Amino acid sequence: MGKQVREKRDTVVGLDIGTTKVAAVVGEMKDDGIHITGVGVSPSKGLRKGVIVNIESTVNSIKEAIKEAELMAGVKLTSAVVGIGGSHIKGINSHGVIAIKGREVREEDINRVIDAAGAVAIPMDREIIHIIPQEFVVDDQDGIKDPLGMYGIRLEAKVHIVTGAVTSGQNLLRCTQRAGLEVVDIVLQQIASAEAVLTPEEMELGVALVDIGGGTSDVAVFTGNSIRYTGVVPLGGNHITNDIAFGLRTPYEHAERLKIEHGCALESLVSKDEVVEVPGVGGREPRKISRKVLADIIEARVDEILSLVKTELIKSGFYDLLGSGVVLTGGTALLPGIVEIAEQLFDLPVRIGKPRDVKGLSDIVNSPCYSTGVGLIIYGFNKARTVRFPKKEAGSESGVLKKLKGWLKDFF
Repeated sequence: MGKQVREKRDTVVGLDIGTTKVAAVVGEMKDDGIHITGVGVSPSKGLRKGVIVNIESTVNSIKEAIKEAELMAGVKLTSAVVGIGGSHIKGINSHGVIAIKGREVREEDINRVIDAAGAVAIPMDREIIHIIPQEFVVDDQDGIKDPLGMYGIRLEAKVHIVTGAVTSGQNLLRCTQRAGLEVVDIVLQQIASAEAVLTPEEMELGVALVDIGGGTSDVAVFTGNSIRYTGVVPLGGNHITNDIAFGLRTPYEHAERLKIEHGCALESLVSKDEVVEVPGVGGREPRKISRKVLADIIEARVDEILSLVKTELIKSGFYDLLGSGVVLTGGTALLPGIVEIAEQLFDLPVRIGKPRDVKGLSDIVNSPCYSTGVGLIIYGFNKARTVRFPKKEAGSESGVLKKLKGWLKDFF
């Protein structure tokens, strides 16, 4: 019995429900840090552009991933920190001002000013997912990360607010619960990925995280150790696969395999002598083509995706402040040549982001594919240790979860 209690307290499950795959990653907190003890992956068939469009298929995919993770970790999984993403996500910056009671900043003052900053008008069909403090200002002193105990008259908070479609959060919660898991928290995917792959130095100096998934490419900008911008480009790795399938007249499954095994994002890196075999459609004979043709198809779509990402970064207003450059993660970041084409396009240093500072099955999760899953675990453990500035008190449900669960009772 003692073992079960310990596992329940010290284990966090990160559930990354993506357009291409559902990944369940199990992490356990030990004296020397986070150990990955289990990983489960299943194909995702119920999502489109990061949004659930088929409940039953998504529930089955979650169950498969959880079952695999349970077998590997040797524990029964009952709850998870779930990632949310998709083209419906929007981020805005806001600020709030209050008078400090008693001239000394207390916990209640911090919570009041964050509430004031988060009091923005949003449409009825949207819900606040995160209110993330960027910095505080006490009287005229700005750049303060933790104002607790400081003396002053006026307290201001600058925050980043992430909102999403109510129906998307509702469907996410419903699918996870039907798969037999309690939702501990819902976390924006790029925030989770940032936890896993970015260094504090990068976030301080200025960095753009670009998580290129199957259906969308999620963008987040950090400077001064705070998140400043979130955006979504509605294109991802699946669009590359579709282009290959259409351009080479081959079934989607074979196009995906060609992309993974022989793909390259920069045609100039491929030798003209290399050839690949392309399976035919409807029983037709396979044929051989130059690998340069495949790379040419991939490069055109990667260039389009990264160009739209650059537009997002310019729109953020922080493009000239990205001292650390750009970090690419997500499954598509595995394409050879993507760093080179990104450096040419952004005119900034670019690197591939993989989960860092985790132990255990680190060789399995040492891939951009698992950045979100591992990041959700790190977020879960960090949240459990954090008692200051939460959107919810430790151990209580966030506003989004309370409202979503209330709606679920009404609807179901």
